[in-house]
Amino acid sequence: MMKITASLLSLAVAATAQSVIESSSFGYGQTLSTNGGAISGWQTGGESHSPDILSNKIILTPPYPGNTRGFAWSQTPVSQSEWTAEFQFRATGPERGGGNLQLWYAKDGKDRIGTSSIYTVNQFDGFALVIDSHGGRGGSVRGFLNDGTTDYKSHRSVDSLAFGHCDYPYRNLGRPSTIRLKHTKSVFEVTVDDKLCFSTDKVALPTGNIFGLTAATPENPDSFEVFKFVLQSAESGAGSTVPVQQQNTNQQPIAAQQQAVPQQQQQAPPVNTGFEQQFADLSNRVQGINQATDNIIRELGSQDTKAANRQVELLQKLASKDQIASLDARLQKIEQMLQTIQRDLEGKDYHSRFNQLQETLRSSHLSLTENLLGVITSSAPRMGFFICMIIAFQGLLAVAYIVYKRRRANMPKKFL
Repeated sequence: MMKITASLLSLAVAATAQSVIESSSFGYGQTLSTNGGAISGWQTGGESHSPDILSNKIILTPPYPGNTRGFAWSQTPVSQSEWTAEFQFRATGPERGGGNLQLWYAKDGKDRIGTSSIYTVNQFDGFALVIDSHGGRGGSVRGFLNDGTTDYKSHRSVDSLAFGHCDYPYRNLGRPSTIRLKHTKSVFEVTVDDKLCFSTDKVALPTGNIFGLTAATPENPDSFEVFKFVLQSAESGAGSTVPVQQQNTNQQPIAAQQQAVPQQQQQAPPVNTGFEQQFADLSNRVQGINQATDNIIRELGSQDTKAANRQVELLQKLASKDQIASLDARLQKIEQMLQTIQRDLEGKDYHSRFNQLQETLRSSHLSLTENLLGVITSSAPRMGFFICMIIAFQGLLAVAYIVYKRRRANMPKKFL
């Protein structure tokens, strides 16, 4: 009975492993990256920051600095019409931190969308699942559709374009959050931590689109970390949760598993999964702190380089020793010349000459003043003559007026 059960379990695991679309997935094995710097089948990049690819996660946006963008786009279009997608993420940041995370299923995603968020993207053709804290609800998960005609960047109210949503406080949970998308001919549904977020039977996405993840942060950033993204074909019953992390450990030969199971039941103690999760979470946090510390050290190094360059510029602008010595010599020569002139002036009697010059100027001033007064007195008119002339003229006017009055009074009267 044990042999049959082990065989069935191995066959089920093998069937599940075959349902994973490896070209559009990452993080379903023991390590995220095989070479430590890239993800097979995916292209990563960003603005003001390059996503950090660790052994168990990819950091799209770092905890420091802010105003960064990161992306991870699959390079293989999806040919299956029915599929399920599962990804795990975590967002950590300060109390008033912010940002958004998008899961895209779009046509020409890398070329048309790039690092854009739902608020900065232009026309795109496909589906976008947005995770952010917009609207003051503490966090939400929303779905958006576009057929390539709506320009989201210039739209007045992007939030009104969502066709499904649910509230989800995703920030600073201390654990990864799991979101699953299921797309079949009859239903399109989104679940968050095994709870239904929204579903509809009116959405049918085409084949040939590409999956991608983008994240953007403001000045006070949230660090968005993605642990895995697994795409499966829905025909193999991929609607249930797949124990992806156990695939590599379950690929042992059937005979070896049959011999190892009784020994493990007798000797192996129960695994403390809670402690392992806490240890893994602590390790991830330490890695994030190390990354932030490295960023700070790089920033300090750049500031040190700038300070050194400024010091060199100041030293170049300062005068050299030869220039200072020549200036000192010139000042000494000027001082010697002044001392020589002072000695020459002290050796001669200039006091008497200055007194003579002063007397000459005083006499010239007195003579000039006397001459001017004589000229003014001799050329001034006689005021008595003018007064007599005025009185005589007024007397003549009075006599003429009296004569005129008498003649008029003696003239004959004319009556009409």
